[in-house]
Amino acid sequence: MKQFLTTMPPIKYLLAALASLVIGDGLITEFLVQRGLGREGNPLLQDLVGEWGFLAAKFAGALVCVFILADIHKRWPKLAMISTSCFVVCYGAIVIWNLYVFFATTM
Repeated sequence: MKQFLTTMPPIKYLLAALASLVIGDGLITEFLVQRGLGREGNPLLQDLVGEWGFLAAKFAGALVCVFILADIHKRWPKLAMISTSCFVVCYGAIVIWNLYVFFATTM
C-alpha cells in the first residue's frame, strides 16, 4: 500500500484526509447516537449504529473510496484531484457539524 500511495504525492494527502474524515465521522456519530444527542443521517447505516458493523462499514467504505480514487488518479489525475477535494470538503463539513452538535448539547 505504501508504494501504491507514494507514487502520487499530491493526492496522497487528500486521500489520507478523506479516510480520516470518514472514520472520524463514524466515531463521532457513534458517540452522539449512543448518548442520545444525534442520529445517523444515512438510512442504510441507521440500523448499524451501536453495533460493531457500523464502524466496520465506515472503515471499509473509506478504504474502498481511497483505492478507487487512487486508481482514477492514474488515468485522470485532474478529475481525481477535483473529486477528492470535493469529498474532503463535504466530509469536513459533516465532521464540523457533528462536533458542533456535540459541543452545543454538552455545554
